[in-house]
Amino acid sequence: MLKNVAAVLLDGVEPFELGVLCEVFGTDRSDEGLPVYDFAVASAEGPTLRSYAGFSLQVEHGLERLDTADLIAVPAGRSYAVRDFPPELLDALRRAVDRGARLLSVCSGVFVLGAAGLLDGRHCAVHWMHADDLARQYPRAVVEPDVLYVDEDPIITSAGTAAGIDACLHLVRKEQGPEVANAIARRMVVPPHRDGGQAQYIERPLPAAPCDTVGEVLVWMERHLNEEVTVEQLAARALMSPRTFARRFQQETGTTPYRWILRQRVLLAQQLLEATDETMDAIAGRTGFGNAAALRHQFVRALGTTPQAYRRTFRGPQAA
Repeated sequence: MLKNVAAVLLDGVEPFELGVLCEVFGTDRSDEGLPVYDFAVASAEGPTLRSYAGFSLQVEHGLERLDTADLIAVPAGRSYAVRDFPPELLDALRRAVDRGARLLSVCSGVFVLGAAGLLDGRHCAVHWMHADDLARQYPRAVVEPDVLYVDEDPIITSAGTAAGIDACLHLVRKEQGPEVANAIARRMVVPPHRDGGQAQYIERPLPAAPCDTVGEVLVWMERHLNEEVTVEQLAARALMSPRTFARRFQQETGTTPYRWILRQRVLLAQQLLEATDETMDAIAGRTGFGNAAALRHQFVRALGTTPQAYRRTFRGPQAA
């Protein structure tokens, strides 16, 4: 169970990435019936650190705080790709993994995990700006430069800035269920589960549109996922020719109408698998897949896992 969380800092820590960890795990939300984590910040380089933004941090705990943590989080630092790290910190991280703790990095914090030898043979995420450096320094790591985060339990790595929020909420969701993760996300005013979803590799969200001429159609499509629709029908709703509509749709969403609908259907299926006890046939009907076999086929294609396995992951073995 995720209860005890420590964020470990070095000189040059990035304030935003540290703030992400403090917000998700360090905020008391007991007034909403949500878990309260035993959260602390620990320093690997003395009681006084300097952030990349130029202000000082006075840190109460040293590396001994890591010895009891269920989760050790390493936020980013601007120089982490080119600096050395204290050997005692690397030893503490290796010991933590050996005793069953999880490690989570945000952006360039992954370089600390690499220096500890914890990326060898593992897939990992990092901000695309650092992907080449990470792959060069740690050739035994499998760097995924185009994903938001990678969960290779007990190592969870995330790309830059907001992807750290996604990774933290993913872990909360995995350990304490979608209701808790969704409630924390609402308090933070962020999406509870960003588009994507393979068990380990989370795809980038759709690119922002330079203009919005298909927005109303997207809203309609999302509300009618259980219905079969054609490009011609969607184009008529947008008052365009099918050819113009298909071109505009691709420009504004980065994908085709068919793929967009398919992805939204899978996302809805994920939500229903996490939050309800509905049968596979019932979920298939609500999501437009028609039957459990079609649901399973598309779910495996999109996420690399079966609906039953996905439900077990987020709701426990008894839910399946």
